Amino acid sequence: MSQTEFETFVNNQVGKGGVQNITARVQSADGEKDFSAAAGFVDSARQSAMTPATPYFTASVSKTYTAAMVIYLHEAGKINLDALIADYLPADLLDGIHVYNGRDYSQQIKVYQLMSQTSGLPDYFEDKPRGGRSLYDELKAGMTDRAYSTAELMDIVRGLRPKFAPGAKDGKRAHYVDTNYHLLGAIIEAVTGKSYADNLTEIICQPLGFKNTYAFDATLAGSRPKPAMIYVKDRPLDLPLFISSHAAEGGIVATTAETVIFLRAFFDGKLFDKAHFERMMRQWNGIFFPLQYAYGLMRFRIPRWLSPFQPTPELIGHSGSTGSFAFYMPSRGLYFAGTINQAATPGKPFRLMLQMANKVR
Repeated sequence: MSQTEFETFVNNQVGKGGVQNITARVQSADGEKDFSAAAGFVDSARQSAMTPATPYFTASVSKTYTAAMVIYLHEAGKINLDALIADYLPADLLDGIHVYNGRDYSQQIKVYQLMSQTSGLPDYFEDKPRGGRSLYDELKAGMTDRAYSTAELMDIVRGLRPKFAPGAKDGKRAHYVDTNYHLLGAIIEAVTGKSYADNLTEIICQPLGFKNTYAFDATLAGSRPKPAMIYVKDRPLDLPLFISSHAAEGGIVATTAETVIFLRAFFDGKLFDKAHFERMMRQWNGIFFPLQYAYGLMRFRIPRWLSPFQPTPELIGHSGSTGSFAFYMPSRGLYFAGTINQAATPGKPFRLMLQMANKVR
């Protein structure tokens, strides 16, 4: 595949499945194959065309950055993965957030259970209260943009039902929730005495030389290039205040070039000792087919019996509800990054990555 062919492939995605804009990159491990392209427009006014350098909201891909920061601070002796989160966060913030079958487990949740999505906590974002709509449903329906404090989010969590006790079934039961990673962000801030944004800069961005990766802050938005617009079908989803208050679980902005550099640094052990991978990826738990979860990582894996004639390559990384993606394909040595900025079809990037892999020969 040539660069021109890749550009044609990316351009052809606009208009399919509600895609209004797209940016994508695929790079081989040896760097000999490196294709990037973008299509559509940055915003709904259609004034600026997307380019490969256009920044975008990484959404839940941010969780992998948060996981890298936690492991880094674990190495530095500031966070113990086996410690109770109550060792780092105030009791009044945690009380009552995990009451399961009449028992309050709020003070018994451990750091690693947040990372592996095995805490059993409810999800403030997608779980629905009895007789109501989830916060995600409200946002997609056009709820007024606003910021949320950690205390406000924990109040939402208290009104939701936990899925299971922390570490249920020897830690083999998982429930994917943004709550876990929001609390990890709060722990990062508590042990360092610095904002999540400053930690991201010091632990990841400065060492890797990043200029276009940062935790989104609506108050500083005018000082940086505007990230590409997110859509729900054909309706723009403009939520700067909301995104600003959810950095650790979904508020990082990046470009495809820097996301690929981050992925390579993550898997090459440039952010923390690769020895930690043994623990981080020792156990993969199902969250929703065909995705499994470890420590800040998703694994896309199709069983052999579902594709007996041509096995589907495994992907390890993270995706987001806006159609963002950042994955490594071990069998082919390929790195993928980008977004379709379409909340109505968050699963589409997996098909795109497999199509891109087939084209990169």
